[in-house]
Amino acid sequence: MKFGVVTFPGSNCDQDMIYVLETILGQEVINLWHKDTSLQGVDFVVLPGGFSYGDYLRSGAIAKYSPIMEQVIAHGKKGGNILGVCNGFQILCETGLLPGALLHNNNQKFICKNVFLKPESASTLLTRGLDVDTAYKIPIAHGEGRYFASTKVIEELNEKDQVLFRYCDDSGQVSDSVNPNGSVDNIAGVCNSGRNIFGMMPHPERAADVELGNTDGKLLFDSILGLVNA
Repeated sequence: MKFGVVTFPGSNCDQDMIYVLETILGQEVINLWHKDTSLQGVDFVVLPGGFSYGDYLRSGAIAKYSPIMEQVIAHGKKGGNILGVCNGFQILCETGLLPGALLHNNNQKFICKNVFLKPESASTLLTRGLDVDTAYKIPIAHGEGRYFASTKVIEELNEKDQVLFRYCDDSGQVSDSVNPNGSVDNIAGVCNSGRNIFGMMPHPERAADVELGNTDGKLLFDSILGLVNA
């Protein structure tokens, strides 16, 4: 699979993502610059984490106007696959490719720590290879990670199996006590109704190398590539 990883001014997880996809997983990767106007024939676009444009105005609000985003949006609307991680998730919500918004954490502080995720959907590229009864340890690092959407949108996300992950404890139990940022319904990631655009706040690329002592995140990339089966 040919991946394209977009770098915006302020991105700081782009090289981590490229390393995992290219070196660990052996995939072809194109480093796309925010001013590019072509996706160079990639199959799968990744919007990495960081602080695009310094998070001025709102996280992801300025990045959606980058020249490359016109092609990214068109790619997604044609059914092309897109993954947004952390700031990338914020950008996807700002563009309207994903429902909802990411607000300031309820404690008004930047949070950087390992959390546990429970897969909710088993019917997407990102989650098809995961065990819905397993808690996966993935780090978060964000100040605006509190997922919010209207009651109607949340009902639709649940009804249409569009919730990808919920924050849980190490045994897979979902509760308010393990919600790190106040996200509604403990939601840590969602997809669009077409099931080709994915957004999540936790960083799987930071948990995909044995040198880091955690490879739970690699399983998400293996799932995309069809390398594992739940």
